[in-house]
Amino acid sequence: MPRNQEYVNPLVEQRADPWVYKHSDGYYYFTASVPEYDRIEVRRSLTLEGLPDAVPAVAWRKYETGMLSANIWAPEIHYISGKWYIYFAAAHTTETNEGLFDHRMYVLENDAVNPLEGEWTEKGQVKTAWESFALDATTFQHKGVLYYVWAQKDPEIPGNSNLYISEMSNPWTLQGKQTMISTPQYPWEVIGFSVNEGAAVIKRNGRIFISYSASATDYNYCMGLLAADEDSDLLDAASWSKSPEPVFCTSEENGQYGPGHNSFTVNEHGEDVLIYHARNYKEITGDPLYDPNRHTRAQVFRWNPDGTPDFGVPVKDSQLKR
Repeated sequence: MPRNQEYVNPLVEQRADPWVYKHSDGYYYFTASVPEYDRIEVRRSLTLEGLPDAVPAVAWRKYETGMLSANIWAPEIHYISGKWYIYFAAAHTTETNEGLFDHRMYVLENDAVNPLEGEWTEKGQVKTAWESFALDATTFQHKGVLYYVWAQKDPEIPGNSNLYISEMSNPWTLQGKQTMISTPQYPWEVIGFSVNEGAAVIKRNGRIFISYSASATDYNYCMGLLAADEDSDLLDAASWSKSPEPVFCTSEENGQYGPGHNSFTVNEHGEDVLIYHARNYKEITGDPLYDPNRHTRAQVFRWNPDGTPDFGVPVKDSQLKR
């Protein structure tokens, strides 16, 4: 069955780390990293196709100095217990130390019905077991428990970031044990940097799947997949299995490079949609992080007979124009 006949890609230009959440009000809420890394925007539309023309509202701007003053990355918007939350990472400098940035994870809250209105208040830093490079948090609820999944540098483990899971006592506080569920181990996860980051959760077919991104943010960037039985102890590392091969990666044939940092949504027809970023060229001048052309894309995906997702390959940019 042909994929992605419904979308003109790129969907939203110059928006990396895209997050789309479809709310019960029928709107799709969209946020992502902006090229300036200086603010958090939220927009909404009743259709995915309407997102590029939706007017963004600025939810929050970075500080001039301090821990919330640089590299505002990868916001996600969630609706939890009647309030809106934005999870994001921020640093105090754009400099690196031994190849690592100094990001920590933070939370904003808004109790307005429409999160483009009302006031976003800072709930502070999400504290983990270490004060180290941490980013790309996401949350999901399962069997009445709120879980937090994020990427962090363990000072005792070589590499840049691993994936962790913990329960939450509220949307900005972790409780109990923090379990590492994935570390870069395969060749495709350690090109340029040893990275597992950008987790997104989808529940289907009796399992919980966590997609994530690996390697440097150039054309080597790609997506991996973790899976756990829905009845297993999600805080037990042994409950999680990892696909030995990437599940979504560069397609030279289709001119799509470095796809990753995805989210999941459902379109108006009930089809599952992968939201992700990619570039449409391979060679980058300078640091890939400061190349602004990671564009948001949308692509319908299917499910394999064994119950796992089949993301296919990144489709070509559309020849159609809006």
